[in-house]
Amino acid sequence: MENLSGRIRKLADSQTMAMSQKSRDLQRQGVDVINLSVGEPDFHTPPHVKEAAKRAIDDNFSFYSPLAGYPDLIEAIRKKFLNENDLQYNPDNIIVSNGAKHSIANALMVLVDHGDEVIVPAPYWVSYVELVKLAGGTNIIINSDIENNFKITASQIEEAITPKTKLLLLCSPNNPTGTVYTKDELREIANVITRYPNVFVISDEIYEHINFTGKHESIASFSEIFDRVVLVNGVSKAYAMTGWRIGYAAASGWIIKAIAKLQGQFTSGASSIAQKAATAALCGDNSYTDKMREAFLRRRNLVMDLAGKIEGMKIARPEGAFYLFPDISDYCGRKYEGRLIRDDNDFCLFLLETAHVAAVPGEAFGAPRHIRISYAASDARLTEAFERMGKALGKLE
Repeated sequence: MENLSGRIRKLADSQTMAMSQKSRDLQRQGVDVINLSVGEPDFHTPPHVKEAAKRAIDDNFSFYSPLAGYPDLIEAIRKKFLNENDLQYNPDNIIVSNGAKHSIANALMVLVDHGDEVIVPAPYWVSYVELVKLAGGTNIIINSDIENNFKITASQIEEAITPKTKLLLLCSPNNPTGTVYTKDELREIANVITRYPNVFVISDEIYEHINFTGKHESIASFSEIFDRVVLVNGVSKAYAMTGWRIGYAAASGWIIKAIAKLQGQFTSGASSIAQKAATAALCGDNSYTDKMREAFLRRRNLVMDLAGKIEGMKIARPEGAFYLFPDISDYCGRKYEGRLIRDDNDFCLFLLETAHVAAVPGEAFGAPRHIRISYAASDARLTEAFERMGKALGKLE
């Protein structure tokens, strides 16, 4: 351990991955665990996308891909931004990477220097703060709460800005809360960023198509800061392609050029086969995605109803993504068979061991005394999971 680098010793393990592993360990022992800790759609990749990948194999797309991505995929991304978001990017404003997480890491690595501050609204996706650390930056956390549906305000952002601030990391629809910022709310944030010309924004919009409020809004749509926004997206959530590992970023040309330089040394171009599959996904219609969104909306309504019947579980209505993020403070300090539930970590272990339901502690997302529950599961399994939770929690003293 002492021979490991300082950067890796400072890096926290992913608690979402850890909880999934604990679930798998129990399942291997024959325990029927309902795993609601995973952050991926439970649907299969659309058939036409899989067929495109098979054709790519038969057509011998087995060599190194272009560093920034195949031209046809870059063009599909460019048209997606134009047609769906009314955003105009040139091909040299776009780069394809190995998933949206890779795109975020790339952007942080090329923009953040040691000592730079990165404003991160909490609750945040678990990897944000760790990637900022790897880039040498300092996390400046802005807290929100369930009372305002986990939204931060423009004034909070302005109060957090200092001469060391380099960027704001924004996610809408949000993981883990399902919060979706309105155009007016984004405009207020953009107005603040406008006043600080050295501050950039990384906008993580990977859950764009799992949005229950209507049209997706992007902070990149405000012309005053367009050149200072790195827009990150991908095919993982919208097309049930988490394992294909294709994400992309759009930004000013000098930022994309720097990312290409970095990517050239770290990974080279993304998988040739996966890129051809992603091109088919983006060039096809969104009927498959629309059906997924309808299913997630139905499940959202189902879990809101089920959670609402469990006394002590405080919830906010998610407006996108596929997560519920309840406040479980009422259970902290209670006991089961002499065992004290001190915090959200104890709470999740109690659920896993007693109800055989896996969720993720809110501490991992910068929000202690909350848990993240994924409702990317069938209606029947979700109903059973909440019945199990209700029975287990009823045993606490």
